[in-house]
Amino acid sequence: MVDPSPPIHSQALLLADEKAALRKRFRQARAEHVEALPQGLRALILNRPPAPILALIPEDATIGLYHPAGSEAPSLGWARWLSENGRRIALPFFPAREAAMEFRVWDNPWDDQSLETGPWRALQPPAESENAVPNVVIVPLVAFTAEGHRLGQGGGHYDRWLAAHPQATAIGLAWDCQLAEELPVEAHDRPLAAVVTPTRIYSI
Repeated sequence: MVDPSPPIHSQALLLADEKAALRKRFRQARAEHVEALPQGLRALILNRPPAPILALIPEDATIGLYHPAGSEAPSLGWARWLSENGRRIALPFFPAREAAMEFRVWDNPWDDQSLETGPWRALQPPAESENAVPNVVIVPLVAFTAEGHRLGQGGGHYDRWLAAHPQATAIGLAWDCQLAEELPVEAHDRPLAAVVTPTRIYSI
């Protein structure tokens, strides 16, 4: 008797297609949302972590943040506030495209000139910067759910780093338009501890 269920590789392809369609949809929504914001308002959005999130961030913690690109939710206000208030800031670092994501210390989050363009075209600290293992990681995302599930860019870099560092707290930053009712969830997906948007905190 033939098993009517689709082969595992077919299921994986269907899931990949579903995720690709969701990424396209939410990237477009994000870009349109940011384009509609007045320039003066953009500078005021997400300029510091709210108090409930600070409760998740120890005073002497090392914080991994992303350097925002395009229409991603701004993270530099958090980087500067946290640096001023005793936390050490680190950014993702890739020595090569095929290498695993690391974090390197960013001593001065007011100075983009100290950063270099990495193999994925994102700004990152230079190779001689100090290695760091963040206690808390502020992650980028394409979409999220109220339950803390996250749809990333598709490279799996944060998924693999978080799997290797289960003690780290992961917090998402997003625009409100990136909220999804549901997302495909796989066994390796790890829910975020919280997601912060300009209008709300989703505490998981």
